[in-house]
Amino acid sequence: MLVQATHGQSGSAHVVVLGNEKGGSGKSTIALHIAVALLKAGQRVATIDLDGRQRSFTHYIENRRAWAKRTGYMLELPQHCRIDPGHSLQIQDNESVELAQFSAAVTEVERYFDFIVIDTPGTDSYLMRLAHSMADTLVTPVNDSFMDFDVLGTIDPATYLVTGASHYGQMVLDARRKRRQLDGCSTDWIVVRNRLSMHESSNKQRVAGVLNDLSFRLGCRAIDGFAERAVYREFFPCGLTALDDLDQAMSGTRPNAGYIAARKEVTSLLSQLKLPLDERGRRRVANRAEWFAQAGQPLKTFDIIDA
Repeated sequence: MLVQATHGQSGSAHVVVLGNEKGGSGKSTIALHIAVALLKAGQRVATIDLDGRQRSFTHYIENRRAWAKRTGYMLELPQHCRIDPGHSLQIQDNESVELAQFSAAVTEVERYFDFIVIDTPGTDSYLMRLAHSMADTLVTPVNDSFMDFDVLGTIDPATYLVTGASHYGQMVLDARRKRRQLDGCSTDWIVVRNRLSMHESSNKQRVAGVLNDLSFRLGCRAIDGFAERAVYREFFPCGLTALDDLDQAMSGTRPNAGYIAARKEVTSLLSQLKLPLDERGRRRVANRAEWFAQAGQPLKTFDIIDA
């Protein structure tokens, strides 16, 4: 039997956005772990996949639904929606089609759910930027390397001092500024160091130091995420998470050391996100409608170049 989210009037949902312009950072894995953790905490959760081409988040949830049906084990499931990409040769027409889907998806769930978890593609687009401007909590996973750090900021190769913000970092700053101008609210931005090495090294320490420096410049919080563990990849085919009871979900499979360590990592990450588990106020409902009303203009080429 599946445990589906139930409806009930609650005001405007708290929006959690997973974003990074670099693929392979673990956005979809963290997104589902956040959604499942909230469901297990009794919250009503809706999820939206903006990556209409790769659909990793959607496939993860579909795998979870299929595994629950196959085993009969109760797995919490959010109400999910994916945004299909437009297929016109005109960029403006595609943006209009995708915006209409996104607006309808948010409007359908924002009054009846406590949280909306949105997974974004690893490419700059109009819809991705709109999602960032709506985020109450923005989670940016980055692999623990200077190559991945490059999307956030630039550093001096000799001193390892931060010299400025990179394209994605600047885009987030712009989105947060527009959000404050629109409704006076701020976005809690958390950068998650992901795929951490389980061994200490000078490079690991340098990355941590540079990221802490950048957090002061960009106004974000830097926290540790998931280590590089095979168990996270093994979860995907069954749609499982480190928060699920492995003994029940896998028909008697005993939790190993990797699973136990993963659960501790997930629990630590979720506590550091500091997501509000009480019901949210209704004040953002009108603001959400205003965002979509102002979102009718296509993404200009110079917007991407200047970011």
